[in-house]
Amino acid sequence: MKFLTALLAIAVAAPGALAASLQRVNNFGSNPTNALMYIYVPDQRQANPPVLVAMHYCTGTAQAYFSGTSYKQLADQYGFIVIYPEAPDSGKCWDVASANTLKHNAGGDSLSIVNMVKYTLSTYSGNASRVFATGTSSGAMMTNVLMGAYPDVFAGGAAFAGVPYGCFAGNGMWNSQCATGQLSKTAAAWGDAVRNAYPGFTGERPKMAIYHGTNDETLNYNNFKEAVKQWTNVFGYSESSPQVLQNNPVSGWTKSVYGPKFMAISAQGVSHNIAVQANDVIAYFGLNSSGTPTSTPGTSPTSTPVVTPTSTPVNTPTPTSGAGTVPKWGQCGGQGWTGGTVCQAGSTCKASNQWYSQCL
Repeated sequence: MKFLTALLAIAVAAPGALAASLQRVNNFGSNPTNALMYIYVPDQRQANPPVLVAMHYCTGTAQAYFSGTSYKQLADQYGFIVIYPEAPDSGKCWDVASANTLKHNAGGDSLSIVNMVKYTLSTYSGNASRVFATGTSSGAMMTNVLMGAYPDVFAGGAAFAGVPYGCFAGNGMWNSQCATGQLSKTAAAWGDAVRNAYPGFTGERPKMAIYHGTNDETLNYNNFKEAVKQWTNVFGYSESSPQVLQNNPVSGWTKSVYGPKFMAISAQGVSHNIAVQANDVIAYFGLNSSGTPTSTPGTSPTSTPVVTPTSTPVNTPTPTSGAGTVPKWGQCGGQGWTGGTVCQAGSTCKASNQWYSQCL
């Protein structure tokens, strides 16, 4: 019996027994739009861990992006923390259009996300110089917004199937002109939009990476070209002479490196359902060479949180649309979806990726 008791004690103390999970944080500070915060803190992490913000697509959830990408496994391997915000909008799209969200410290979803970052840095002694953001579709649009409006907070961004910063400006939750690739500006105009997001900023701009499929049927590929104009102008790089790497990061994709701060990856023949290249993202951010993660067996991840988070494990949400007609912008399909699949008149159910289809 004593031997069995000793074995049980060792098992409880082992780092692997902590079993980190996605957690909800209710009180992280000012939250102007009532966005939801979820966080994944690996059992073993760096002493001053970097922070990655990973943002879902329209109709998505924090849980879906947590389950559908490999950032959790990479966080376990390299010891960084991942924040998974969840959009407060009924259609689960991020606000990338309002004057508030597009401006530094003016409010909107962007400020709510920034306050999630500040909470995490304070609570877990995070490394403020190693904060990054990434996302898909609407989450990619928000990545662009954060890089423009909060260059003082983020060190880098990676956007999968998004649009340039400010492309949806002033048009509510959807802008057909931008989405269909009909909005074109000069490189200087696009660059000015970023600079005007935080006019007083004089520091170093965060690095940026954009990924886009040439056959994107939801956010036209022309948005990729416009974003190249924007970010090359912001960084002062030549738009016409990148270093081109074929079949990188995967076969059929082309990586164009314009300078140390900006690269653009074109995915030949790929639709809006673009595969997240998480390993490429964390390599670009330098999150895959982080030093030795640390752990504190038998204790909570942090002993002195600034605000006490709720520690309720996340459950997969149940769709609420039922079997009736799905309104425009609503979810109409995807892995695990049990709600309606017929869109209201004037919209069509289009698959964006394996997790969701949307009435557009």
